[in-house]
Amino acid sequence: MSWLDDLESRLDSQLEAFLRSSPAQEALLAEQQRQDRLSQLRRQRLELQQQAEQQRQELLQLAVEIRQWQERVERARSAKATELAKRAESHITGLMERGRLRWQGLAELGQQFNALEWELTELGRPPASNVGNRQAPNPSDGASPGAAAPEPANLDSDWAAFEAQQELEALKRRMQR
Repeated sequence: MSWLDDLESRLDSQLEAFLRSSPAQEALLAEQQRQDRLSQLRRQRLELQQQAEQQRQELLQLAVEIRQWQERVERARSAKATELAKRAESHITGLMERGRLRWQGLAELGQQFNALEWELTELGRPPASNVGNRQAPNPSDGASPGAAAPEPANLDSDWAAFEAQQELEALKRRMQR
């Protein structure tokens, strides 16, 4: 044992002896620890709420993007551009997988939030003889899906070329009338 460990052990022993001899001080210390934990849990609750809102916004954005790509698939099919339609469908599948992972992350945040709320409720009750030291789960970063979609840059540029070709054909038809 080093001298620092020895000193820490002696100080802990003296603190425990002092607190045993002064129940009012022990109660004050316990109340301060309870208040500190409540503050920490409230901060964690706010962080979880912010993370959940961010996840919800990302899900909404994914839904919009999926709808746009579904419309593009239909346009490509009606123009008989089957290869482009297949690639766009594959891209939709990747987007849907990202959405599924986001939903899982949101569900995990919900579980963490429930555990945190339970602990806040427990700590909010009148203090018992001893204060629990149970830690609330740390917020996770959520699922960060990898590049599940096939080469979106190439698909985007191919899609732009397809749209330009479609517009050119529409213009030719109008000029022939």
